[in-house]
Amino acid sequence: EIGREMLEEAGYEEIGMDHFALPHDELAKADREGRLHRNFMGYIPFQGHLVIGLGASAISDAWYGFGQNLKKVESYQRALENNELPIFRGHANTEEDLLLRRIILDLMCRYRAEWSEDEAERWPVLQKALERLKEAQNDGLVEQSEQELRINPRGRPFVRNICMAFDARLYRDQPEKRIFSMTV
Repeated sequence: EIGREMLEEAGYEEIGMDHFALPHDELAKADREGRLHRNFMGYIPFQGHLVIGLGASAISDAWYGFGQNLKKVESYQRALENNELPIFRGHANTEEDLLLRRIILDLMCRYRAEWSEDEAERWPVLQKALERLKEAQNDGLVEQSEQELRINPRGRPFVRNICMAFDARLYRDQPEKRIFSMTV
C-alpha cells in the first residue's frame, strides 16, 4: 500500500495487476481505452496473439497453444544446429482453456469479464468459479451476475486471487507442492 501511494504521488497510474505507468505512457492510454492486454512478459498496449520465445527455456504462445524450448543451453543449441525445433513440450488449448483464458485476461486487464448464456450453460466450470468467489462477493471485492463478473476498486489488489477461481486446471490437479506463482 505504501509503495502504491508513493508511485501515485509521483504521478504514476496503476494499470492492471502489479503495474504502474505515467499518464502519457502507451500502457496507461491503452488501459484507459480498454486496449490493455497481458502475455507472459506482462502488459502490452494492444491485443497480441503471438509471442515467439527465443532461447533456452523460452515459452512461445500462438494463442491456441504453447510450446516451451529445451531448458539446457547445450541441448537448445544442438537442436538448432541439427535444424530441429528446440521445443521439448507444449500444450494445445481446449475450448474450455480458451474461454477461461479470455475471462482471466479480461479480469486482469479490465477488471470485468462477461460470457454468454450459452457459455454459462455449456461450461459448468464457470458456475464452479463463481461459487469459489462467494466469499469475495460477500466481502465486497466483486459483483457478479449470471453472465458477468466485475472486480470492485476494493478488490483490485486481489485480482490474482480472483482470477485463480477460474483456473480449472489448478483445482483439478491440486498440486501437492507449492507452485511458482501461487499467491499468499
